[in-house]
Amino acid sequence: MAEEHRCQAPRLCVNNCGFFGSTATQNLCSRCYRDLQMKEQQASSAKLVLNQSIVSPTKAVVSQPSSSSSERVGLPSVAEEEKPLQQNRCMTCRKRVGLTGFKCKCGLMLCGTHRYPEQHACEFDFKGLGREQIAKANPVVKGEKLEKI
Repeated sequence: MAEEHRCQAPRLCVNNCGFFGSTATQNLCSRCYRDLQMKEQQASSAKLVLNQSIVSPTKAVVSQPSSSSSERVGLPSVAEEEKPLQQNRCMTCRKRVGLTGFKCKCGLMLCGTHRYPEQHACEFDFKGLGREQIAKANPVVKGEKLEKI
């Protein structure tokens, strides 16, 4: 059986990019497989945003006073107009980072100089996160008490 796996000829990527694919990555090369995963992730997040945007405008209309409902019919709500902006600048020095930016656990996009928590006064609790991970990885184990003879 092991000889059969060695004798199989490598397969080219299904997208015809020129690289070799594998059955573990749906016969895609690593680059095409990563792109496929990114597209699926973006599609799922787009569906989530769409579902939230459908729910939130109805809540916004209900929560507003109904003094002049005829004026609001033609105007789109503020929630529909807001689009998430891509952060391409360091939040500390405002330097343009492009694709080389670092996203900190506190949610800020930072340049190479300010990527360390000490450099940008990070408020994220790294010690607390470490304690939680250690507590999850090492549960308390207590043995049953033995009867004394």
